[in-house]
Amino acid sequence: MDLWYTEKQTDHFGITAKIKRSLHTEQTPFQKLDMLETEEFGNMLTLDGMVMTTERDEFVYHEMVAHVPLFTHPNPKHVLVVGGGDGGVLREIIKHPSVEKATLVEIDGKVIEYSKKYLPTIASAFDDDRVEVIVGDGFMHIAESRDAYDVIMVDSTEPVGPAVKLFEKGFYEGISKALKEDGLFIAQTDNPWFKSDLIAKVYKDVKEIFPVTSLYTANVPTYPSGLWTFTIGSKKYDPLAVAEERFHPIDTKYYTKELHKASFALPKFVSDIIK
Repeated sequence: MDLWYTEKQTDHFGITAKIKRSLHTEQTPFQKLDMLETEEFGNMLTLDGMVMTTERDEFVYHEMVAHVPLFTHPNPKHVLVVGGGDGGVLREIIKHPSVEKATLVEIDGKVIEYSKKYLPTIASAFDDDRVEVIVGDGFMHIAESRDAYDVIMVDSTEPVGPAVKLFEKGFYEGISKALKEDGLFIAQTDNPWFKSDLIAKVYKDVKEIFPVTSLYTANVPTYPSGLWTFTIGSKKYDPLAVAEERFHPIDTKYYTKELHKASFALPKFVSDIIK
């Protein structure tokens, strides 16, 4: 009998993938975790029935979370990742020679544990000397930090369960305090087809706090609608004003220096969301 995994993305729409087998399932203290081996996308991590990452298309999301802010900041030394327990963003961060320390704060240690086991090509940077892993509440870590980071990346799930508070204005105000005087942050902000209200709210909140606020997009096939947005808030540096000489060579599959700027060119219906 064929086995299929379906993510119900709205009340009337979902995506489905044929699976070979279930590798692991567990109700952690925070969420339902599943590792599935799929026919089309390799191993897949889902949390509370939502696709977090797959072996085949993970590079798009992780590269666009990490490299856009790290090339925007001229000298990122101390970087924080909130969430991101699969380790993909960490893997991309340590490709930058200026980074001296990358701290990851993940609330659910089981995500880290099973990503190491079933997603080794994604979770390949946890043992790097520059990486610090904290199993704890990223919201509280931000609240307790002051002038600590050059770049903060919010690699959260969608705004349900433990991630709800990571989409609130107070959280972005905390991020501003946790950043150094020329710091910047980026957060994944879902898709414009089904979550336009969320994008509009986050953009408005961030714009009220950060002098430079921008939205950019990427194509992630296994995420709702395939079109994904990221919101960047910066105290000083404009992601569209990065000098050509700052783009040092880097090993990527999706991100390029040309795409860095092109990703901020929005379809009209997306730009209308944030007007």
